[in-house]
Amino acid sequence: MVQDIYPHKLHNEFDPEVKATENDILLCIVNGKILIHLNCFENKEVVFPKVSDIQVENVEYRYLFSIDSTKYFLCDMQLEENQIPSGYGYVEERSLRIEGIGPKDNLFAAITGKHLADWYRDTKFCGRCGHKMVHSTKERAMVCPECHNTVYPRIMPAVIVGVINGDKLLLTKYRTGFKYNALIAGFTEIGETVEETVKREVMEEAGIKVNNIRYYKSQPWGSANDILLGFFCDVKGNDEISMDTNELKYADWVQRDEIILQPGEFSLTNEMMKLFKENKVEWKYHTHSSKNDEDMVQ
Repeated sequence: MVQDIYPHKLHNEFDPEVKATENDILLCIVNGKILIHLNCFENKEVVFPKVSDIQVENVEYRYLFSIDSTKYFLCDMQLEENQIPSGYGYVEERSLRIEGIGPKDNLFAAITGKHLADWYRDTKFCGRCGHKMVHSTKERAMVCPECHNTVYPRIMPAVIVGVINGDKLLLTKYRTGFKYNALIAGFTEIGETVEETVKREVMEEAGIKVNNIRYYKSQPWGSANDILLGFFCDVKGNDEISMDTNELKYADWVQRDEIILQPGEFSLTNEMMKLFKENKVEWKYHTHSSKNDEDMVQ
């Protein structure tokens, strides 16, 4: 998955004392678009500008994180054409992921940087009293100097669900946007456990009941400011699909050897589909619940 960047390591500790130097990386992100060298689509390699490449005066870049010893800073102002280095341009962050452009550590930096850039953009003013927020000097947070409201980065829990029906997996395609195969997915609602989210989302999108819900793995997904929680489960009773046509254009049971994976090995969804396709779900993750356990997740 995109966060699996070993032997590289993300260092996301908050450090307000780190200042940008000319060889540090600038993530120039404005409204979901990020500045990269435009030959990335041909070379399949993301290249970001360095601080020395951007000629902007009297701007203090905000430190975001490091990968190994490489420091990444945010430039969230819209650069003028004459400030953009030759060969660079703004592209949608999601296009890098969809086209399978790496290396993984650079793609992970782009996605994580976008997550923070979105949060900084949306937290300029206090939601409680309307005053302009300021950056905390103690932690990664925005603080209102008037009412002392403190706001932390927004991370929304969502589930990815692999619904199993014997040798078949329930695959979907979104009505708009992403064109490749996907799984049932959705956000956790107020007052809901993630297991209840699994049941509700499968029912809403496919009209199917499930049981034997078991957790697989999680993934930070800065593209949508999420933390994704992957689950496998089994169809319970009637397996006839009643598709939500407002969200999906396709939903069907697909034999494991007929599953077509997404390009690139970046998403939790793709890893779960691949795991099922290779017949590795049952022996590795399937557990036989006791009657009491089953009652808890039905």
